[in-house]
Amino acid sequence: MTELKALTPHAVIPAEQARRDKGQKRRLRSFLPELIQLERLLAEAPEGVSSSVLSRVNVRDLELPVYRVDLGTDRKDVPVVMLIGGVHGLERIGTQVVMAWLSSFLARLAWDDSVQALLERVHITLLPMLNPGGMYLNQRSNPNGVDLMRNAPITAQDRSAFLLGGQRLSPRLPWYTGDPEQGMEAENLALESVIRELLPGRPFSLALDCHSGFGWQDQIWFPYAYRRRPMRRIGSVMALKLIWEQAYPNHTYRFEPQSAHYLTHGDLWDYFYKQVNRTSDGVFLPLTLEMGSWRWIRKRPRQLFRLEGFFNPLVPHRHQRVLRSHMPWIDFLLNAAASHENWLPGADEESMLREAAIMHWYRDSR
Repeated sequence: MTELKALTPHAVIPAEQARRDKGQKRRLRSFLPELIQLERLLAEAPEGVSSSVLSRVNVRDLELPVYRVDLGTDRKDVPVVMLIGGVHGLERIGTQVVMAWLSSFLARLAWDDSVQALLERVHITLLPMLNPGGMYLNQRSNPNGVDLMRNAPITAQDRSAFLLGGQRLSPRLPWYTGDPEQGMEAENLALESVIRELLPGRPFSLALDCHSGFGWQDQIWFPYAYRRRPMRRIGSVMALKLIWEQAYPNHTYRFEPQSAHYLTHGDLWDYFYKQVNRTSDGVFLPLTLEMGSWRWIRKRPRQLFRLEGFFNPLVPHRHQRVLRSHMPWIDFLLNAAASHENWLPGADEESMLREAAIMHWYRDSR
């Protein structure tokens, strides 16, 4: 995998497509249709939407691009919202949710004055498909067998779940963390480069990483996954939860720290949260959307006979329902970021909300 410099925004897609012969294009249509759809969407994007290739993943005779998409103002004093999908190759629905939101947003950009005004107050960066090699191969890990969500240099402070929490035994087993001496995988280094470029010095930034495959209910997870004690800005997470519930009282998401379920080694967002906190006085809130795939299996048990059925809705009407059901949440996050000064707690409120958060999420572990 090699890092690349960005081309002129609308020259990126034709240049990438020109690299492929007919056989490669045919295989992509069969095994990675999301890449074809993303490139079509970006090729037709209006001015002001920039695309770049952060790196390429080598899979057999293919070089699969890791795309970065940017829109909104380039001012350094505005908040940033990052949307990430496809970290786990089997969880294709994460990439599809990010792409569905982007498609809707670009369509509204042509006529919706409120969307155009929003882009003057916020910068949006998307990495819709961080692990294209894993998606092409229909496996959780990247082509090296490394689970990208277990690959950061951070170790659980207590006993982690066996295998699930990350293992160093073999890349042939799931949840392989990689070799610590080799550092993070190139996909994660690409994500890290974006975070280091965009987030330091910002007053507020937020990331939403879209996953699936856990539980009966859609969940919003936040750090930490490596320890059970609360994160530094837990009061700000509580403030975000409260304004969401005031605006959407009938929502079905469950907000929890990931540590409420299990501890893991190498969690990406634990690592990036701590890195940004060390270099910035602003607030950075990394969130994970964990779509509950067990409901899809319960309604269609036949999905158990297909590997992708564990992680994705296979019935068309359920797939469409999932794609549209998360639009309000992503739109809310954008507006909350743009208006963060109106709800982000000051020092006194942060202390009060922190106590409320500890009572709400951590009272059993105090």
